[in-house]
This record gives sequence, structure tokens and C-alpha cells, in this order.
Amino acid sequence: MDRLTLHHLLHHCLPGFYRIFLFLLAFGIAVTEVSAQAAELRRGRTVAATLAAGDTARYTFDADEDRFVLGEVNQISVDVTIRVLDSDGTQLGRFGGLGRGHLRFGGRTTSAGALTFELFVTGGGGSGVGSAGGDAASDDALAGAYEITLLRHEPVATDPRRLTDQMMARFDGPNSPGAAVRVWRDGRTLYSRTYGMANLAYGIPFGEDTRTNIGSTSKQFTAFAIMLQAERGLLSLDDDIRTHIPELPEFDETIQVRHLITHTSGLREFLNLLRMTGRRLDRGDWIDRSEIIEIAQRQPALQNAPGAEWNYNNTAFGLAAVIVERTSGQDFHVFMQENVFGPLGMTGTMVRPSIRHMVPNQSEGYTPTPDGYRQIGDLGGAVGAGGMYSTIADLQTWVENYANPRVGTPEIFAEMMTSFVLTNGEETGYGYGLSVDEQRGLKRVHHGGADVAHRSQLVYYPEINAGITVQSNHAQFGSNVAFQLAASFFEDAMEAVEDDAGAEGDEADAERDFDRDAYDPEDFDEFVGRYALDAAPNFILTFTREDGTFYAQATGQQRLEIVPTSDSTFSLLAVEASVTFLRDDGGAVNAAILHQNGDQRATRLADDEAGAEEWAPTAADLADFAGRFYSEELETFYDFAVEEGELVMRQRRLGRVPLNPGEEDSFSGGGFSFAFERDRNGEVIGFYLSNVRTRDVRFGRVG
Repeated sequence: MDRLTLHHLLHHCLPGFYRIFLFLLAFGIAVTEVSAQAAELRRGRTVAATLAAGDTARYTFDADEDRFVLGEVNQISVDVTIRVLDSDGTQLGRFGGLGRGHLRFGGRTTSAGALTFELFVTGGGGSGVGSAGGDAASDDALAGAYEITLLRHEPVATDPRRLTDQMMARFDGPNSPGAAVRVWRDGRTLYSRTYGMANLAYGIPFGEDTRTNIGSTSKQFTAFAIMLQAERGLLSLDDDIRTHIPELPEFDETIQVRHLITHTSGLREFLNLLRMTGRRLDRGDWIDRSEIIEIAQRQPALQNAPGAEWNYNNTAFGLAAVIVERTSGQDFHVFMQENVFGPLGMTGTMVRPSIRHMVPNQSEGYTPTPDGYRQIGDLGGAVGAGGMYSTIADLQTWVENYANPRVGTPEIFAEMMTSFVLTNGEETGYGYGLSVDEQRGLKRVHHGGADVAHRSQLVYYPEINAGITVQSNHAQFGSNVAFQLAASFFEDAMEAVEDDAGAEGDEADAERDFDRDAYDPEDFDEFVGRYALDAAPNFILTFTREDGTFYAQATGQQRLEIVPTSDSTFSLLAVEASVTFLRDDGGAVNAAILHQNGDQRATRLADDEAGAEEWAPTAADLADFAGRFYSEELETFYDFAVEEGELVMRQRRLGRVPLNPGEEDSFSGGGFSFAFERDRNGEVIGFYLSNVRTRDVRFGRVG
């Protein structure tokens, strides 16, 4: 019998709340709980309770090893955050982000021991945001009722099919956006199943014929279209892109067509740039495809020499789609239908020309918010870089065409799956529209995708002619689960985990088998320090340790907890991202790679820089930066003022953004970094704005 005993207690020491995008965390139970009267909670039985701001509902469990548990909280009138703590109080995971409705949480244990679930009101005193003696009316408004149910408690499955069901369980049921999984090998489908709902408003379940926005997984199709046109003699990969789009500016160095589909063009990334203008992509602001060319026309200089630097770039793939159109005389969506989807029998796949075009049988994308799931819609202007809907069966058909092409040639796919080499001789780990690496000794070709709410991953293992795809319309879905599932389905073809647990590209397997409890916290000290992103040196990643807890903090952003997955790799608990630390030939840690929607290398700052105190500007110093600034490139104003001892930036749609000082004359905030410029007299005359993929956009002082 599983049973659960509930304790309510006043608690004001929890860490600050942050919304998470993890879909599965590791824990398990042997005893469960439910009310102050120690009422029993059996599987399938729902127990009601209330929660007030500043209080914590605590459920303590004795966990067996290798057990899977799935629970659900129905947030009737209170926004709940759930923390999972191990026996010594270390936080193992956190679930939240959905303020009303059913929130599922679940995972597996890696060892036996006592575990605790803590439920507290999001935004109330228990979350660390409020405090004792706060606004009573506000706290009363945060109080409310919830119901908790233990849905499953069972041994972790060893069969890949049952294991997949367990890992997808959080996205199943009538109250959640859904997911879909398909696995195949040598032309035979090994597993295919869907979970949850494609449309919550109309109660439509996710089906195998449901069309899902695959986001950047689309990039391989765009690269293939370019290769197909090259094979037909209608373009060359060596062509200057201005041969096909003459209205683009003539930069100092030539951008070739191949630079577009390898993320090495040096062009600004248009989504990041439009955010600088105040365009709210999270609110469905309209973006027209024509803006991509207009953005490139206004760029004064390239961010890097073509072919010299890898920088994930949606602008480039949007332009690649334009080149396909101009060399074929067809709209991109028509070209793809007539030259790829139709010939392959991919009847469930289409390019969505704009967010206003209808997609039959589509899944709606959902993002959790404090007042329930919200339909966010798709990114505009995404054609070529994204904007494609497909089904899991069609994606299998597409990948099987790699090995035995009915459309295209073996030579095309071989080139697409070969890592591009930069001008300095280094490989990028990315071919033409595809990432290329290894997983436990097996070559892996893959690409993930994320629109505003949809998530996607498509993986191919050419040496065994096998693949897997996962899709979801839930913004908290972690699509890299595809790698872990592949390790289960294709285990016979992979090296033993212990032989390759720390290899790059195998983080999912390393996390599964790495013994976190055995990791010595002092081992992390060699990673502590500051690392500057190579693509944006003003964007700093800072790694710190407090006793046995490790943190990462990006410039202008909050500190997030990270956990070890091997002796040199760490996963962030709050976002779908991870970090790999690198060593030089002498064994010293000299760099890190941030894995998040691509890989970004960061170089460790010198000891004197890393240990130096940050610039601490006085009120008089801050006054130098107050004023109005304008960007000709963006046609956008930013205003700066000193308020209560800090520099604040305002923009019409971005609102008020407090800024944190970094190096002298540099600030960060709101996901941006600001490097101010002075004239020979020391007067501040402008600044350069960056946000990693788009950098050094100049603003001049106008007031």
C-alpha cells in the first residue's frame, strides 16, 4: 500500500522561483502522503488540500532504487511549485510554470533513500519571493485549493517500449498538451505511439497523423533543396549569394551559398535582432518574410568572415529558401511539395507559408502560464529556417530516404552529413542542415527544433540505418530525450556506457548512469570562474559553488542551479541546456561549451580577470550614460536613466530593464549586453548592443 502524510509548516527560506522546461526528473518513492490527519493515498485516489502563501506542504517518501513514480497536482485555485529534495536536502528538481489546471511530475530513482516533495505557493512567501510580514491582502489572494493524486508507482521498465511510456507519461492524459514518438530500424517500425492532446480547446487527442510544427528540424529540408538545385545545375554552392539575391549588400568578403546552410555566413540572426527593436515574438508579433532581406540590407558589416565562425543563424536559412525560389521559379512551399514531399509520399508534411495559412489536422502549441495553458502560435517569417509541419510517420519516410534515396542522391546526403570545416581547419560538428557527432561510438546525425511552443528532434544512426523522432506541442518538453530512448532501443549497437560515459554528444546516457552522490563538490572548484562567449565577449557565464550546490549565471540573468552528469559535464535544472568544460593540453580548464539550441564556445577569462572585482560605478559614473540613443540600423530608440542608484534602460515595447555593471563602461540586462563608447574627451557618445547571435549593433547618442 502506498500512503502519504502531509505536513503544513511556515517556511521562508526556499530559493527564488524560476519556471522550468525540464520534462523528467529523477526520483522515486516507497511511501507517499496526503493530509495533516495522515490520511492514506492509494494509487488512483485523489486527496484535496489547501495551501496559503508562506506555507509549505511537505510529503516525505522512502525511495527504492530504480522505481518510477508519476503524480499529478490539480491546481484548482492556487499556483503551486513542487520541489524534489534528496535525503540531505539537495534539490533534485523543480516543477512549475502552470498556475491553473493539472500539473504532472514524475521520474525515476537512481538510489534508495528518503525523498521529500515540497509544495508551496508560487510567488508567495514559501517560494522565497515573498517574506514574513508581507502584504496580507496579497498573500490571501495567493492562497487556494489543490488536489494531489498518485498515478503510478512501479519498477523502472527495462523494455524500451515500456520505458518510453514511462518517460512520456507526464505529457499524457486529457489535460496536457501531448507528444509523439516513433522508432525504426532497417525499414521496420519498432515503436510508434502518441500521448496527450493535440488541441485542448476542442479535446482532440494527439494522433499518428497529427501534423506538428517541427521548428528548426526543417533546416535539413532547406539544405536538401539547395543541394537538389545544385545537382540540377541551377546553382553552385560556391556562388556568391548576390548572384541569386542581387539586392543584398556587397560586403567586404563574399558570402557563398554554402555559408548559408552551414551557419557560417556572418549575417545577423533576424529573430534576435527583431527582439532588439521591441518586437514581442512571445506575443505573436507579425514578421513578414521580406523583412529578412531588409534586415540584411541594413547590416553595415559582417559579424565574422564567411566560413570563419559557426553561429546558429535563422537569417541564412531564410535566404536559402529565397534562393530555391529564384532558381526554381516556384514558391518554396510549392517547390517542396512537388519535388520532395509528393515524390516521397509524405502526405502529412507541408511548409506553412505564413502563420495565417491553415494547417489541416495540426497540433496547437501550448505554453504554461500562471493562468493555465496559453496558445502562443508560431513564429512569423520562419520559412526556410522553420515553418514546416509534419507527422512522425512522414519523418521516418524522410530519414529512410537518406540510406536508399528515391529523391536526391547518396552523394547529396553524404555531403549533408559531413561536418563543415572552418577556415582555421576546425570542424563545426554541423554539416548542411544537420548536426553530426557520436553517441557511444555510433555516428549520430540529428537536428532539433523549437518554435514558440512546439518541440522536435529527429535522429539518424547511419551505421545501423536506424532512427527516432520525438515531437510535442508542450513548451516544457525536452526533445533531447530522443537520445536517451535511442540508447535503449539501439543498445546492442552502442558501446558500453562505462567506456564512453563522458563523451561529448552522450550527455543523456552519462546522466542516466553517472553517480551524482559520489561526486566530490570540491572537484567543481577547478571550473569556478568566468567564461566569455566567443561569439559575444561581453556575454559572460559565471560558475560558482556554495557547499554542495553548483550554479551557472549568464550576464544579466538570474543564477540557476546545475547538476553534474559526468566529471566534466553539467545540466541546468531550470532550462533545457547543458555545459561541457574543456581542458588544454596541460589539463587546465580553459573553456566551456554551452549546449542550448546549438553549441556556443566560451573562453575562460584569465585568473586576474576572473578574480577581479567587477566595476562598481558611482552615481556620478552612471549619470554619464543617461540619455536617449538611436540605432539607424534598427530604427529604434533606447532611453537610459539613473533610478535609485542603478542604470535603467527603457524601450517602448520592452519596458523597464534594470542593468547590471560588468567590465568598465559595460552593462547587461534583459538578455542584452551594452558596451558603451566614449569620444576622445571621455564623453559617452554611443553603445554597441549584443545578444549572442546578433552582436555589435550600434546606437548613437541623440539626447
